[in-house]
Amino acid sequence: MISKILKNKIKNIKLLLMDVDGVLTKGELIILDDENKIELKIWNIKDRFAYAMLRKADIELKLGWISGRGCKELETRARELKIDFFYQNVKNKLEVYNQILKQTGYKNEEVAYIGDDWLDLPILKRVGFSVCPKDAVEEVKRCVDYISKYNGGCGVFREVVEMILKAKNKYKTVLAIYDI
Repeated sequence: MISKILKNKIKNIKLLLMDVDGVLTKGELIILDDENKIELKIWNIKDRFAYAMLRKADIELKLGWISGRGCKELETRARELKIDFFYQNVKNKLEVYNQILKQTGYKNEEVAYIGDDWLDLPILKRVGFSVCPKDAVEEVKRCVDYISKYNGGCGVFREVVEMILKAKNKYKTVLAIYDI
């Protein structure tokens, strides 16, 4: 159940941005080839399914990844999932965030962000709805609107998507598509 305060914050969200390592993945890396930037990341299938849920909900919601690391696999996943804003190897995430706001015209209160570590704090402190995984660093946990029930890479994105669908009154519509 989403509190009334959170529901009010979430219902006007038009852009969902997030970190990747530690949010969409557990933050563990298998580096296969440093020179060619080939890494192996493990993705949660429930999180992956949440992208399909959003498309079926037919709501105005853009998605973006802002990652401090970069690799070819991440580029492939971003293309595959049709991520609207994709940035990797970012050292100053706030600069990228401000660039996205300027490009889209969105206001802070129309943006949600999921982050887990210090690099994410400048954005988490500005957005309309801020979230972190259960295993985020303490400094992040102290500043967010919501701490997920899940660790990074274990369903955080899916949980946030369900919250957004509920706040925008689209959750039952998506359930009905799956005959639930």
